Amino acid sequence: MSDGQILIDGKAMNWTEKLSRDRPEGGTGPGAASPISAASPLIDPYLRPITYLRVSVTDRCDLRCVYCMDEEMSFLPKRDLLTLEELDRLCTAFVRRGTTKLRLTGGEPLVRRDVMRLFRSLSRHLATGALKELTLTTNGTLLARHAQELVDCGVRRVNVSLDTLDPARFRRLTRWGDLGKVLDGLDVARRRGLSIKINAVALKGENEHELNELVRWAHGEGHAITLIEVMPLGELTTTTRSDQYLPLSLVRARLADEFTLEDLAHSSGGPARYVRVKETGGILGFITPLTHNFCESCNRVRVTCTGTLYMCLGQEDAADLRAALRASSGDERLDEAITEAISRKPKGHDFVIERRRSEPAVARHMSVTGG
Repeated sequence: MSDGQILIDGKAMNWTEKLSRDRPEGGTGPGAASPISAASPLIDPYLRPITYLRVSVTDRCDLRCVYCMDEEMSFLPKRDLLTLEELDRLCTAFVRRGTTKLRLTGGEPLVRRDVMRLFRSLSRHLATGALKELTLTTNGTLLARHAQELVDCGVRRVNVSLDTLDPARFRRLTRWGDLGKVLDGLDVARRRGLSIKINAVALKGENEHELNELVRWAHGEGHAITLIEVMPLGELTTTTRSDQYLPLSLVRARLADEFTLEDLAHSSGGPARYVRVKETGGILGFITPLTHNFCESCNRVRVTCTGTLYMCLGQEDAADLRAALRASSGDERLDEAITEAISRKPKGHDFVIERRRSEPAVARHMSVTGG
């Protein structure tokens, strides 16, 4: 069986053949009734089950992190965003097709008005057992306010973006953030029973000599921590990606001077590779889109707040699910649009950072796609 084919009823076929076979006789195009079973799993052309969906509920954020967006950003008009009801319907369609992990992102998801209503609604899939995990990635500024309600909705684990423990550096990296507010949010979340993973972007010349301390602090607080290479997403006017880029191979070597790093087979369902730090007993992850491509086991796709489905974070190919959502009250067209899009999921991304190349690998900012 060659790349791009899948085994269906003992026969190798490509996705075009599968879609053609599955359509009822005489049915063509997106208007045809969908034959997709409610339990039909999403499998990409490389036989990877798609079980992890990341959904951006807003492109807005109350911070302006220097590696994520410019200080003066133009955000989408609110009328372009999916409603909370549409987001629920879209997520439910993926859960019906085998998604077991759902992460809400932004921008900053907690700035979306009434977003907790969406969490409450989606929690029904946890109750049925169809969804194994409902979680979010947040900058932590509003975590103290919402921690208890998140727990009440079945959220058990959150990712919090935090790149430094130095208040002045934090304010500079976020352009106006208050570190104390984030630390208070982490404290409240921990006391409410949420498991916390810190996400820290390694930035050359900024926090690179603080990362050992950040690891020790996170583990001392009972948090896991993952270090991330800066990704070439979105144009920046005040700096370049090559100025920010710090390879995690170098970071790991520096960490190994202080800590004993023991490789683990542990997986959280994402792209990180994990080690246990012997001296702290804590878990440390590395996300390395540039120095070590992690695409071979990719099980995830991303949907923006406008309903655009990106099958790969590092590619521009996308599918418009909003049109399918709004085309009818039923989900037939939505199911067909999702199936067709997954049939185009690429084998991997093409991230690269080079000094002679000033433009980003992907023009859209991370806040648009969803973290």
